[in-house]
Amino acid sequence: MCSECGTHHPKWTGQCTGCGEWNTLTEEVISTGLSVDVSSVSAPRARSTDARPPVALDDATTDVGSVRSTGIAELDHVLSGGLVDGSVTLLGGEPGIGKSTLLLQVAHHWNGPVLYVCAEESAQQVRQRAERLGAIRPNIWLLAEQGLGEIADAIDSTTPSLIIVDSIQMISDPVVTSAPGSVAQVRATAQFLVNLAKRKSIPLVLVGHVTKDGDLAGPRVLEHLVDTVLSFEGDRHHSLRLVRAVKHRFGSTNELSVFEMTGDGLTGVADPSQLLLADRKEQIPGSAVVPTLEGRRPLIVELQALTSVAPPGVPARRTAQGIDQSRLAMLLAVLARHCGVPTAATDVYASAVGGVRIAEPGIDLALSLAIASSIVDRPLPPDLAVFGEVGLGSEVRQVAQPDRRFAEAHRLGFKRVIAPLRSPDPADSIELIRVGDVGEALRVAGLT
Repeated sequence: MCSECGTHHPKWTGQCTGCGEWNTLTEEVISTGLSVDVSSVSAPRARSTDARPPVALDDATTDVGSVRSTGIAELDHVLSGGLVDGSVTLLGGEPGIGKSTLLLQVAHHWNGPVLYVCAEESAQQVRQRAERLGAIRPNIWLLAEQGLGEIADAIDSTTPSLIIVDSIQMISDPVVTSAPGSVAQVRATAQFLVNLAKRKSIPLVLVGHVTKDGDLAGPRVLEHLVDTVLSFEGDRHHSLRLVRAVKHRFGSTNELSVFEMTGDGLTGVADPSQLLLADRKEQIPGSAVVPTLEGRRPLIVELQALTSVAPPGVPARRTAQGIDQSRLAMLLAVLARHCGVPTAATDVYASAVGGVRIAEPGIDLALSLAIASSIVDRPLPPDLAVFGEVGLGSEVRQVAQPDRRFAEAHRLGFKRVIAPLRSPDPADSIELIRVGDVGEALRVAGLT
């Protein structure tokens, strides 16, 4: 069974046929017998003593339980108010990004006893981090164990109002013979903890590892079991951290929380756009500012591009940081084919400043202007912001919620905005420059 995607294989092979990863197959005993009793298929099933009858949709209640604040306003924002009693939240992120730091701060601010299962660290290591963060208070219980039995006993003895397990890949069930972190172990331990949390109506937070591609490691059933999946993103070499809800059964998935990693831990950022533009230098070729939307939160990001002529006989390099690599290649082709910008033999390095990762197509036009600006060695006006999606025919297409993008650009002092042709008039006193294609945008920006 593949430890990354859970695909079954009849024998060991070097590469998984499901996800294409190498050396991820582990042997697991599924059953000791292969015979099936055909008569049992139609036999009556035993009924649960606490089974609930069907309920009409118009009679069903909307009450999902009380919502308890985590004590951290930015985290409550992405959780639509806080943690629901009996809910299970999965927090995933790269190693060293700050998952344990954030959860230790949650434990410190939580109103009630907390059981912190530190399966990856010793209690002494967690104590040292808590002293550094100033997060020491009574009623935070540390359990440096990995067995399900020990965790269940600790829950009964401490009666916590919040359970944190760091991480689910380190927990093992003695009934399952495979090693911790395997597909069978993750599936069994997660199912046990989810049922325990819902039966006792205690919020449960699980920390999950991620693969090199940034996806949650382990079987896909892990994400289906939980109520909320939070993605913790950012660059360890930058201070900015983003927490977004990938799945949330109790609210919207269009929310984003922004934190800054400091010496005292993670602190919420009230104005992330101002933080991202704090070190921006004006009048530099290859720089463009774009108002983006992360969920429903507007964010002003600086895009930078650096170009140079590739050596003869050497293929041109295209490197992207925080930007989709395939999207960059498409924009380079549009610039060369429709706008006459020489990109075929040009090395291109593109980056979203501040360690953020942007996947929305609204950055296409700004990235195109940044590349052209670097090639012609001519800076864009410092008071200009740009947004819009670029199609394969170089047309500039409309993007979602342009009014919020206008408002954010105006708030940060930008006077002009290049936007798609069908954009509505901005409510603020900002000059709107409508363009129909990339070539027209290059002309109005003074790059051709």
